Amino acid sequence: MLILSGAPTSCLHSGLGLFTGSDVDVSHTATSNHGVPALAVADAVASSHSIQSRSPATIEPVDVTTSAPTPARTVLQCFEVDQPVLLPDGAAESDGSSRTLDGYAEKPCTVLLMRRDFAWSYNDPFIGKYTPPSCKFNRVVLNFTSVSHGRQFDRLALMYFGDTEVWRTSTAEPTNPPGIAWTYLKDMTEYLYFWKSPQTIIFDLGNLIDDKYTGIFNTTMTAIFFNSDVDTATAPPSDLIIPISARQGANNAVSQFTVPRDNATNTVRDFPRNARRAVFSVSANGQGLEEFWWSNVLQSDIWTFNQTAGQLTGYSPFREVQVLIDGQLAGVDWPFPVIFTGGVSPGLHRPIASVEAFDLKEHEIDITPFLPLLCDGKPHTFTIRIAGINDVDASAVALTERVDESWYVTGKIFVWLDDAGSITTGGKPTIQAAPPVLTITRSILQTANGTNETLNYDTGVRRGLLISARVVTQRGADTVSWSQTLAYTNKGRVSGFGYNQLNDLVISGTDEATGFTSPPYKAAYRYPLFANSTYSVSDQGNLTLWAHVVQGKQVEVSGASVFPDGLEAFGGRARFVASAFKTQKEGVAGFYQSGDGKNSSGWGTADQTFRFGGVSKGGMLGSTPDVELYFRNVSAANGSVLYDFKRRWGAGKTEVITSEEAAGKGMADLGVEYAPVEGEAGKGALRVFMGRNDYKGEGRA
Repeated sequence: MLILSGAPTSCLHSGLGLFTGSDVDVSHTATSNHGVPALAVADAVASSHSIQSRSPATIEPVDVTTSAPTPARTVLQCFEVDQPVLLPDGAAESDGSSRTLDGYAEKPCTVLLMRRDFAWSYNDPFIGKYTPPSCKFNRVVLNFTSVSHGRQFDRLALMYFGDTEVWRTSTAEPTNPPGIAWTYLKDMTEYLYFWKSPQTIIFDLGNLIDDKYTGIFNTTMTAIFFNSDVDTATAPPSDLIIPISARQGANNAVSQFTVPRDNATNTVRDFPRNARRAVFSVSANGQGLEEFWWSNVLQSDIWTFNQTAGQLTGYSPFREVQVLIDGQLAGVDWPFPVIFTGGVSPGLHRPIASVEAFDLKEHEIDITPFLPLLCDGKPHTFTIRIAGINDVDASAVALTERVDESWYVTGKIFVWLDDAGSITTGGKPTIQAAPPVLTITRSILQTANGTNETLNYDTGVRRGLLISARVVTQRGADTVSWSQTLAYTNKGRVSGFGYNQLNDLVISGTDEATGFTSPPYKAAYRYPLFANSTYSVSDQGNLTLWAHVVQGKQVEVSGASVFPDGLEAFGGRARFVASAFKTQKEGVAGFYQSGDGKNSSGWGTADQTFRFGGVSKGGMLGSTPDVELYFRNVSAANGSVLYDFKRRWGAGKTEVITSEEAAGKGMADLGVEYAPVEGEAGKGALRVFMGRNDYKGEGRA
């Protein structure tokens, strides 16, 4: 069991001694606990702190002759609600909180990948050398655990094997001592190509420490290796993975492209000629002025409130991630609108992190129809672009590659190979990809004296594409295709002279690959988001913010997905042929900051439901009701979990794992201290926290 202390001395408990945050060589040892944190990790960490470890400002004077000692606060255990993952002895919660023990035949082994204190760590990633363990394995699960206390922003983190990004996550925002802790378990089996050979691990978590920002992220990351005979419909791990990135791994540096500053293009000169399937996965999210891209206004409206709130960010609230091969569109990703744990209002996310905050998912684009082109032995270019909408010329509203800074993007190509010496041939791909259909409307309401008071803007986008080709491989010939159908709507309103904002949006799509892929891959997804926020600044500079956010995600997957579909933990293909999950989180929060930026406080409530199911064998995704495999309903207020109800299918029955109730406490009682707004925070209520930690032009990280 790995338990981290949030103390500044960076002690690692449970007999692992001290560490300083310097880079370490990775070694591997066999363990019996599989690297999974115990259920009482928060209490165990808290017990390592005495009452004197709290900030003096939060300790009330006590007359020791008449009063009992003040009880120490416990560590706030943060978590993201997600589906269980498969471990050697059964299914486990993604936050490590509980497990279903089904037993296992072979003892797994655990490799310590990283121990690091991320303090002043901009442009200073962790570098480690990974050596495969000696045990046999066909599955790998990461256990990432971190603790922190003090004042700090949420930070983005990217993990690489050399030039290839393999995981993107972000941190929770800490509290006063004893602080916070969180764990995330992630299935990484799709990267067996890397796990089977020595690698350089690069883990980039840019943080800064000074007299105001005091939170250090003490992190430990282990990998759990084991064998499992679970059979799923997902694709077997690929034979090769080709990075599409800035390729700085040899310099012990990070390899993400920063768009639009960078031209996110790689030329691949040695694409394998014996490829029989290829899938491009793209990882992309907005930072800085693009963090809340889904709340942007139309470019023609950025100066609507110049006399009151100031300039708004533009190029519309729509973004499209485009993947091009030799300049031809191969597929798109309409990104999930991630809200980080300090986003909109921090009280929304304690202790329940928003959807994908701890695990930013990638999007699959099957490029098998391009194999006759890619396998010709010539160089080929792969490009990732970010597009918004430019409506300045009302007669020519169109997508534009010009967006604000910044988007962090990388890609990779998963390739499955035929025998050496085989050459894939076929016909030129046929690409049917008309420009998207764009619909925008806007109106401005003014006061009697002509001052702009309210901006209404609606944005709609529809797109369809179909790419097909005749492909001949060692296994035969077939017509393969990749198709996407997507729709986007966003009803926006900026009112109160630019200080209040509401967005109600839905992103939906269906992707499908047919041909050699067996069973055919299909994914249907829907991302609804409602965000309503207001802010005001008094004559003394005191800031008050209120926010109401409803965030959802619904995904159904069948067939040969590159990434795990979640059925591994529930028997896999033996029982189910497709997975389906739906989650919704709703929260209301407030935030206050004094004009001098020295004092801040807040409150927040949140409720989330999560349901994961499997479509029974013989059923059909979209028409056959799924079997519930996992359900969770959790509620929190002011940093305390009020109840946490879980229901999990296992061994043919349903069981209630937990049902807890706890009294809510005020944020002041919890020692909550938020990172302050820094300088020019952007305009519009949703932008209060934008640009708040811009350090030497690095932007938010």
